[in-house]
Amino acid sequence: MFQSFIQKKLEGYVKTYLRKHPEVKLIIVAGSVGKTTTKVAIGTVLSQRFRVRLHEEDHNVEFGSPLALLGIEYPANVKSIAEWLSVFHAARARIREPADVDVIVHEVSSSVVGQVPHFGTYARPYIAVITAVSAEHMKAFQSLDVVAAEELAAANFSEYALINRDNIEGKYAADLTNARINTYGTTDAAEYHYIQDDFTVEKGFSGLFTVSGEFNVSVKTDLKIIGEHSIRAAVAAGAVGLRLGMTVDEIRNGLGNVRAVAGRMNVLRGVDNTILIDDTYNSSPLAAASALQALYALNVPQRIAVLGSMNELGTSSAAEHDALGRMCSINELAHVITIGDEAEKHLAPAARANGCHVVSFKTALEAGIYAHKVLEPGAAILFKGSQDGMYLEEAVKIVLHSTDDEQQLVRQSPEWLATKSAFFSKF
Repeated sequence: MFQSFIQKKLEGYVKTYLRKHPEVKLIIVAGSVGKTTTKVAIGTVLSQRFRVRLHEEDHNVEFGSPLALLGIEYPANVKSIAEWLSVFHAARARIREPADVDVIVHEVSSSVVGQVPHFGTYARPYIAVITAVSAEHMKAFQSLDVVAAEELAAANFSEYALINRDNIEGKYAADLTNARINTYGTTDAAEYHYIQDDFTVEKGFSGLFTVSGEFNVSVKTDLKIIGEHSIRAAVAAGAVGLRLGMTVDEIRNGLGNVRAVAGRMNVLRGVDNTILIDDTYNSSPLAAASALQALYALNVPQRIAVLGSMNELGTSSAAEHDALGRMCSINELAHVITIGDEAEKHLAPAARANGCHVVSFKTALEAGIYAHKVLEPGAAILFKGSQDGMYLEEAVKIVLHSTDDEQQLVRQSPEWLATKSAFFSKF
């Protein structure tokens, strides 16, 4: 009862704020994967011209989402009536005062059916960006058709929508009722796309951000990121910038400032001049497959994939882990290292069937020690696994060139470190 009351109050404040400040543009990012990377890329580009409010961390839907929209800190004690009264006072002040931002960029997450549509009951975005429809929280969603209906709801209750053409099947167009939709991606099948000329780990991608149709522009720009799926996030950012009236120079400069988010395709320097791809924040089939393809694209003397179990896949877990294992190629990988039961039971056998050298461990610490043992100078190592019970960032620590870079890893707060210490002590 108390939680429901708080949630309704906060959502009411958001609705009033947006009505009182129509000049503030709300941009939301929804989808199965890549939301945070896309959100931060959009914020980076828009900050070339606009005052942007963006909450970088993930947050719960009920309380955290409205508070992030309003730019109000989450209370330290959610059971304290006094703290919530203080939050309500801050929300009313935010409504009364002149707007302190021009744009709000917000991530809309969903772990159960109905959370994305519910967002549309108290906020109507100016633009919705839909990053993907793929396997996620399958214990709750059961099928991709349900996932599609959930995520694409954001496109329907927004004024305008941008859809990732590369990671959303065409058949799901039947779920769209909004006529004001364009697509983005990495091929010219999408109105907004990127034409790649070259790539190096040091400099990233060089190429053209290109738009056909309404705007018909081509912007030469460098993207200091890794992985084709990371390019899509940058393209979405450029598309939003154009929709909001930014100049070509502003968009070029903004895209040039886009960087990886911690734990999401972030390139770090490893021991013996190795390249570490830190993609440890979380994992799902599409994200893991994209990360593996990015590893394969690197011209290095040795490649190692450290792959943790993918959680929350429900009855599709065996098939999805098997499919990822079948993506592991003996021609591309010197070693496949798995962590967790599902990866050991289903991913590892499929990789072995392809001829790969596979070793399985129960924990990330063991995997990191083994990776350190077998890596060669100049190797590239991918670390990818789900957040709950995998904690692959602790494997990354073991092969980092400098302990100073530990601050770039995810889940390094004292609370998280205590949680992980208790977890690893069980093995």
